Amino acid sequence: MADVLILTHIDYCPPAHLAQVLQVRGCSFDVLRVDLGELRGYDLERPKAVAVMGGPMSVNDPLAWIADEVAALQRFIERDIPIIGHCLGGQLLAKALGATIRRMPYTEVGWQSIQRRSETADSPWLAHLPEACSIFQWHGDTFALPDGAQPLLCSRWCDNQAFAWGDKVLALQGHPEMTEALIELWLDDWAHLLDASQPSQQSIAEMREGLSERVRLLNQVAEGFYAHWLKLAGL
Repeated sequence: MADVLILTHIDYCPPAHLAQVLQVRGCSFDVLRVDLGELRGYDLERPKAVAVMGGPMSVNDPLAWIADEVAALQRFIERDIPIIGHCLGGQLLAKALGATIRRMPYTEVGWQSIQRRSETADSPWLAHLPEACSIFQWHGDTFALPDGAQPLLCSRWCDNQAFAWGDKVLALQGHPEMTEALIELWLDDWAHLLDASQPSQQSIAEMREGLSERVRLLNQVAEGFYAHWLKLAGL
């Protein structure tokens, strides 16, 4: 088993840029499809760090594997190891910490500006970020803040874009892990899900404008999160 465990839930929400970062650093990692039962039998005492990726399902869906994953996350939290959640992964962490997740009246899609919350103080998770930056989004659910959580980021369409819990848990609502190829895949396969009447959604043309540069800057945002996460794990 590897030092880093990555939990995924569907084939088109892979670790993407996170995997590239781990490969460059020479970190060993396992990627499991939780929805296919691959978490069953895995030694939860082994990983030194855990990442949880996204997916189109809701944490409120009556799926047995969601309950299994929440229980696994609660064990990782008890072990006090660094955990980072992306979109659905952030919502799963919120649920594992006792918070509720609800459906929004719209979907937040595309390149959205996120800002620091006033409560961020000197959070080391945000040490690499300016007051505002852009993160790729695609979600219709949002998490409430668990008891004891520190709110970190917000956007125009979603007040809770990120929270820290303790010193080793980071839940993100957006997708800092995206690569240019993965965004293009989503825009090709998910175009039918877009609703031009919702101002919270960018058009495909808007999402593709300046894509290479936007992804380059997004990679820098992601790498700051990942660097702190791996530092906490001693990796």
